Amino acid sequence: MTTPWTQRYAQRMQWMGSSTIRELLKLTQQADIISFAGGLPAPELFPLTEFTAAAERVLDKYGSQALQYSTTEGYGPLREYVVEKMAQYGIEATPENVLITSGSQQALDLIGKILINPGDLILTERPTYLGALQAWRAYQAEFVSVPIDDDGLCAYRLEEALCAGPKFMYVLPNFQNPAGVTLSSIRRQALVHVANQYGIPIIEDDPYGELRFEGEHLPPLVVLDAEKLNSHRGSANDHGYLRGNVIYLSTFSKTLAPGLRLGWIVAPRDVIHHCITAKQGMDLHTSTFVQMVAHEVIKDGFLKEHVRLIRRVYRERRDVMLDAMSHCFPPGVHWTRPQGGLFLWVTLPEGADSAAILEKAVQNKVAFVPGAAFYPDGSGHNTMRLNFSSTQPEQIEMGIRRLGEVLAAELQREHYDWRLSDTTVKKALPTQLEMDKVS
Repeated sequence: MTTPWTQRYAQRMQWMGSSTIRELLKLTQQADIISFAGGLPAPELFPLTEFTAAAERVLDKYGSQALQYSTTEGYGPLREYVVEKMAQYGIEATPENVLITSGSQQALDLIGKILINPGDLILTERPTYLGALQAWRAYQAEFVSVPIDDDGLCAYRLEEALCAGPKFMYVLPNFQNPAGVTLSSIRRQALVHVANQYGIPIIEDDPYGELRFEGEHLPPLVVLDAEKLNSHRGSANDHGYLRGNVIYLSTFSKTLAPGLRLGWIVAPRDVIHHCITAKQGMDLHTSTFVQMVAHEVIKDGFLKEHVRLIRRVYRERRDVMLDAMSHCFPPGVHWTRPQGGLFLWVTLPEGADSAAILEKAVQNKVAFVPGAAFYPDGSGHNTMRLNFSSTQPEQIEMGIRRLGEVLAAELQREHYDWRLSDTTVKKALPTQLEMDKVS
């Protein structure tokens, strides 16, 4: 439809599209549809009582400050809390290295705004987080991607992609969205080694790192980068990573509530300075009231125990989904077994089209996200993402049974290649090349 505005839109609108997931959420609002589509935390775990009390205390004690404009960097006590929180994972920083953002999605947009010129090449995992692709396509970025398997990004396949000259690489090392896989320890070391060798910075996006159900915590890339830089300098106390190769992003959306829209960036001070300048043109600052209320909730240790509760609930739901899939999904369908987070990844036989299967699934009152949306090149048509965090166990069992019936019926209609493909996430042992990178 032509309007007086049609010829006035900026050229960048050609590269901007609506989120597949946001559109699916509209479709699945019907009460009788069991949806595995959204990346939604469990709403029954939101700490409503704590937030009600905290909001009253903030308004009573600091009402005028909470409702006033504030600094772009973020509420000082909250930034200090973030510094203390990250120190538990070995990330050493000061409040000057932290910028509070309106959700981690704004952090991605800020990264795009300060780093990406039209035509710049960005290296991502394949598949990768849809929100990053959406944010950076607005800045006319182009993408080169490296496949993942059950150990995360295939570091032994990095060099060819790096030779293309990407501006930076974007990695979700923990319980990756969409696949749920975790980057192994040896691949983390190899990735940091190669990134430093080629001089390619890393954007480390870590929204799910605290939600580990099993296995050992693995050091963040920003910490490994610091260790490498400090070993070259001969000083272990130089805080070298704050002038180093990694920008770290995280959020309170998965541990407190996504409606707060609270995330943060950790970066060298000059990067933070440029992000602050860019953010001032966006929204001046993240909501003062929201920052103060969130800090009031978490400042005395509440979050640590609350995260334990989230882990228990999500682990149970993951286990229920995995068990149901093992009984209900037809042969030839493969899936990941995440050690934490919110998602798992399903691969159908070659030639299957998960978008077409979604239409039948919705008719059968169950929904998921087709996988192609997570591929920078639009491939991955035989994949899908399932979310287990926001659905009750009995609903998970019913939804997987419905989905299994749809898959069995649809896959029997055609003759498919049942062999594992490049889109299949599967276990891989460290290669000699990976060993060489960290030796």
